[in-house]
Amino acid sequence: MKNDKTENEIIDITNNFGTLYHPKSALVFYQTESPNSETYVEFFDMDKCGNPVNAHPLTVREAQRLSKTLNIQNKKDKDFLKPKGIISQNILHINSSENGKVVWFTQAQDRDLFFVKNLNIPNGKSNVPSLLWIANKQNLKIFALETDERPEENTPLFHAPFFNVYENGNVCMGTVDVKIKNSASLEEFTESWEHYFFNSYFSHLMHNHNPIKENCVNLWKNQIETKEIFPKEILVKNNRTLKELLQ
Repeated sequence: MKNDKTENEIIDITNNFGTLYHPKSALVFYQTESPNSETYVEFFDMDKCGNPVNAHPLTVREAQRLSKTLNIQNKKDKDFLKPKGIISQNILHINSSENGKVVWFTQAQDRDLFFVKNLNIPNGKSNVPSLLWIANKQNLKIFALETDERPEENTPLFHAPFFNVYENGNVCMGTVDVKIKNSASLEEFTESWEHYFFNSYFSHLMHNHNPIKENCVNLWKNQIETKEIFPKEILVKNNRTLKELLQ
């Protein structure tokens, strides 16, 4: 690619950086070496070059401000996967550990779908089957369900009839920048994953895995054109159950 910039021209690339955090203050803890050691805390302001200045003992107000900051961060961590109200019947399992894990299902519904150009499938609204979702902060698995009923441990699962999904249910998110907040509520968590999945572009079958009994391209061309209810008879069983996935 030809570069039209002159050798000495300065290019501002700061907009490409993430959020910048500037040092504002610092704490230094001093401790005696005696058996009954005592601790002294000194507070420093930081000048515009990041150098410590204005050293003085930590005041009560500064300590209270620090405590408030730590409590706010601790509260955010505790809010992770906390429901905003009564837990929806769609939620099947919650693990609120650091990485989190939620299992939920959605009933058959109409969704906007997007496809890369070389598939020659028009973008548009289509009916999709009932789906089982399993996600943590970084990864998503998805499967299809035969009915809209709430699945049980031994409910048969089917391959999700979409591009970008591996045979084991793992979803390839491609270049999608998944950002699940540490303070995300249960509802925000599930809604975010559904948004990431349906608002990314479907592009290809994973390792030539065809998830349905027919041609996947023809299926979605027809669904976008006709707006028909999804044909469940073309789903393929994957011989797994929810109980196995929770182990």
